[in-house]
Amino acid sequence: MDVIYIFVVLLLVVVVVLVALLLRRPQPVPILAAGPPALDPSALMEVVRNTIDVQVRQSTQAMFADANAQGEQLHNARSAAMNAEAKNLLDPVNVQMGELRATVTALQTAYEKSRGEAQGINTSLTLRLQELSVITTDLHSVLKSPTARGAWGEQQLRNIVELAGMLPFCDFDEQVTVTNDDVRQRPDLVVRLANAGVIAVDSKVPLAAYLRAQAAKGNEDLYHAELQKHAAAVREHVKVLQAKKYWVQFKRAPEFVVMFIPGESMLSDALRSDPTLLSDAMASRVLVGSPVNLLALLLVVSKGWQMFQINEHAGQIAKLGKELHERAGIVMDHVDKIGGSLEGAIKAYNNAVGSIEQRFGPTLRKFGELGVEALDLTEPRIIEMVPRVLAFSGQPANPAEE
Repeated sequence: MDVIYIFVVLLLVVVVVLVALLLRRPQPVPILAAGPPALDPSALMEVVRNTIDVQVRQSTQAMFADANAQGEQLHNARSAAMNAEAKNLLDPVNVQMGELRATVTALQTAYEKSRGEAQGINTSLTLRLQELSVITTDLHSVLKSPTARGAWGEQQLRNIVELAGMLPFCDFDEQVTVTNDDVRQRPDLVVRLANAGVIAVDSKVPLAAYLRAQAAKGNEDLYHAELQKHAAAVREHVKVLQAKKYWVQFKRAPEFVVMFIPGESMLSDALRSDPTLLSDAMASRVLVGSPVNLLALLLVVSKGWQMFQINEHAGQIAKLGKELHERAGIVMDHVDKIGGSLEGAIKAYNNAVGSIEQRFGPTLRKFGELGVEALDLTEPRIIEMVPRVLAFSGQPANPAEE
């Protein structure tokens, strides 16, 4: 483009010089004879101007076209470079966004699942609480009866005894009746000890004042007053059991009786309301026991029974061991005799095989020599193994079998 522009400028300069020279030449005298017309400078200038305008316009258009093409190429190159650079920068971000999207989706799915499970658990727990509330209300109503309270206490006592492994048919008796000065006394449970001793257990359920105290929890004064009445009822049961003196009625019984209260909170509330209740009961030879304490006591008794049974059966076990040892000796003698018989049978078999090979076999082979079709007979083999000698018999073992 620069070369074309310079060429046009030079051409314009040449034309201007030529026109100036023509204007400075002297005008010739007109000749009458006909000849070529004179050159008009104005027309020549107009032609040169038009030519230059056309050339300049074409050059300018070509220059602008080239500039536009170069600009478009540069723009395309820059756009491609920017797109590539942006792609390089955004690809890791897109990957991380994809991973983040997958993580969020997984978390949302896990949340929805956990939410559903939690709702199910909450619904189930609500139903269980409603059922428990109904059962508690029914139990509260039932336990208002003294007979029902006694039956409930005895059932709790049986459950703890069975949980400790003290089964009724071997380790404890229920509702045993004893006589003291023509007075019939009946403890709720008699636990038999391994040394032929017994422990008397009586179940007491002082619930009247305790239930009133639970119903009056909103009123602190009434609540504490009813708890004091509850502790007084427990103390009264202690006095009753002290007067019965079960340890006098049973032989080899410890000098105390267990008063079983079938609720941990019943005993703890009574002891909290009357701090000296437990020490006074122990002084009266009455051991006040909750379910946990009675279970621990029965577990100790159960372990004692186990040790007693092991010691009691030790003599029988020794006798059975001696008898088993004698019978084992007899069995070993029989096995030894069987081994001797097997050894004799093997020797007889080997002698028979030797006789067949030396006398019976050669005769059979002569049939083939005389043209008689010989039978395909399997030759018996000699048994080299001998029965192994039992080490219990005092004889050395067979080295070949080691």
